[in-house]
Amino acid sequence: MTDRELAQLEDAIAEISEIAGRFGLDFFPMRYEICPADIIYTFGAYGMPTRYSHWSFGKSFRLMKMQYDHGLSKIYELVINSDPCYAFLLEGNSLIQNKLIVAHVLAHSDFFKNNYRFRPTNRNMVESMSAAAERIRGYELEYGAEEVEKFLDAALSIQEHIDPSVIHPYGIDRVRAEEARRREEERRRKEKSTVTHEDLWRLDDDWEENNNRQPASESPQPEKDLLWFILKNSHHLEPWQQDVLGLIREEMYYFWPQLETKIMNEGWASFWHLRIMRELDLSSEETIEFARLNASVLQPSRFSLNPYLLGLKMFEDIEKRYGREKLFEVREFDMDTSFIRNYLTKELTEQLDLYIFEKKGPEWKISDKAWENVREQLIRSRINGGFPYLVVIDGDYRGNGELYIRHQYEGIELDLKYLERTLPYVERLWGKPVHLETVLENKKVLFSYDGTRNTRKFLN
Repeated sequence: MTDRELAQLEDAIAEISEIAGRFGLDFFPMRYEICPADIIYTFGAYGMPTRYSHWSFGKSFRLMKMQYDHGLSKIYELVINSDPCYAFLLEGNSLIQNKLIVAHVLAHSDFFKNNYRFRPTNRNMVESMSAAAERIRGYELEYGAEEVEKFLDAALSIQEHIDPSVIHPYGIDRVRAEEARRREEERRRKEKSTVTHEDLWRLDDDWEENNNRQPASESPQPEKDLLWFILKNSHHLEPWQQDVLGLIREEMYYFWPQLETKIMNEGWASFWHLRIMRELDLSSEETIEFARLNASVLQPSRFSLNPYLLGLKMFEDIEKRYGREKLFEVREFDMDTSFIRNYLTKELTEQLDLYIFEKKGPEWKISDKAWENVREQLIRSRINGGFPYLVVIDGDYRGNGELYIRHQYEGIELDLKYLERTLPYVERLWGKPVHLETVLENKKVLFSYDGTRNTRKFLN
């Protein structure tokens, strides 16, 4: 980018920020970086500018970069929920593209700052993830990269199974997340001195007593936070593995509000980039380019839901029916499930031609267009971030320390191939056989993995 182009972009950022402020958007201080495609797609694959290494991130990078290289898709920007808020712009974007993107990310920043689900998140997560990556690199040096990667494979297979209800106004329950790290540090300190086996045994006893560890079989109610339950109750994990599991869990709590508000967040950003861009004095060429780019963002699909389009149309409808003040109230207090339940109308459903598209026998078909059913299906798809709702029922199943998990079935069956690939990972973390109860073809089924093979049986 030439000095002249950079000066034009700086002027545009200042103007767009001033317009956004006049509209009432309240965003974090912004930091913009212009990055080549390799960097943007690396950040996109890892989810952050810096994070620990894992083959799955490399796989995501290769897929996204291949689509970019072949003109199939393009990431124009990446914005981070942090204070200050970091926005990374793709090198080679035209000025009008960057104008639209700046307007879009300012609205994202406003959403991050003001939506209640984001308030407890760690606004310094970029630094926290960098520190976590350093810790994991240290474990790779101490225990071997292959051993650490195998453990990451297992931990990442269930990373979404946390309990957002432990989030409180001062952040997630950090006592839980820090326990394993403190234990690992204590172990390292003790190893530097001369201790007996009995001394280390007493250290474990003291740790359990101080943290009021309750036997898994006496859990008073089902536990949704599978990562926490395993971290706390598995007798198989070494201290470094507990630490890594705690790190993954804390990172998932950072990402979770984004999963809960995907439609709202993208709709809010699209709503405001349209209004901000209309305030700019664009040339005829810029207007045409903006219209083309905006149309590509909001293009509907026959087979999947476009969150940008649905969210935008819902916010436009809310402004039309209730006024602009209501927009900011919804932005602050709703998440996707309540947003859809309260504000998706029959008229919008018909206008957007929304329908339920599902597999019937060997083929995918439109199965229902009744607006209430479409709305309820959308809500179900957004519950628990779109992931299956699992709870631990028993950590001492059959009196043998086995793990029993139940899928809270709500009409959507589990992907059986994924299930049977994941159970061995859970068994690796737990150290003993693992069982998962679900519903298949309207019958209760128990899937089990005993360390050697998967089995299934129908329950009465």
